Amino acid sequence: MIPAAFDYVLASSLDEALSLLGESEDSKVIAGGQSLIPLLKFRLSSPGILIDIGGLRELSGISRDGDSWRIGALTTYRELLDHDELCVAYPLLADAINDIGDLQVRNRGTVGGAIAHADPALDFPAVALALDAEILIRWVDGERSTPLDGFFDGAFTTGLGAGELVIGIRTPDLPAGAGTGWSSLTQSASGYSLAGVAAVVGDGHARVAVAGVGEMPYRATAVEEALAGGADAAAAAAHATEGQTVASDIHADAEYRSALAEIQVRRAIERAMGG
Repeated sequence: MIPAAFDYVLASSLDEALSLLGESEDSKVIAGGQSLIPLLKFRLSSPGILIDIGGLRELSGISRDGDSWRIGALTTYRELLDHDELCVAYPLLADAINDIGDLQVRNRGTVGGAIAHADPALDFPAVALALDAEILIRWVDGERSTPLDGFFDGAFTTGLGAGELVIGIRTPDLPAGAGTGWSSLTQSASGYSLAGVAAVVGDGHARVAVAGVGEMPYRATAVEEALAGGADAAAAAAHATEGQTVASDIHADAEYRSALAEIQVRRAIERAMGG
């Protein structure tokens, strides 16, 4: 498991990082490395240039932005967990982060890396989807924001354009009276996520997102529609994988994952409803 040869550049500023990205189509960005390094080792990713943005502290931090929270791309899982106000605002956050990897992963893994690399097994994108996050993106000539819902195109594939960098996410306050829930199961031997489900449920509002089951994190819209129609958690969860291509690999086959997804969706909804 040795990566292919690449040039390494330690970016000293955001402008330098964006300039390097804009100059080369054969480049990758690294920060915490928890998502990218395994891909490099297995040569699933072989960039010609590796741009290290880990020292750009301007891309980390958590702050209020109107009626939303703004979270920098280099903010680590540990920093999310240690932010009391954020964890109060989104009660599912602590449960979800404590299920992510081990201590090293939580200390090094970043919000931006989890979003930009689009690993189907990463749990955080499901949390961000359920929280109705939008992604903040910058390139040399400007910046834009886009909903996370629809950003993932497939396994390790996103709508991020050439030369673009995820600089953070923005998550709105929960709807009044909404509850949140998280439920997941990982393979005990490897710690690989088999199904992680985040739910935000309130009067007339439901967002349910699933990771680890399909070829990318997804909103379980059929589940949401069932809840809106008055279905209980169990009946709604029966639609957990509707419209999805369920993954089958060395960790679990599609039949097992489908059954597991239904269970985790039901549990997440029940917790969001206070059950």
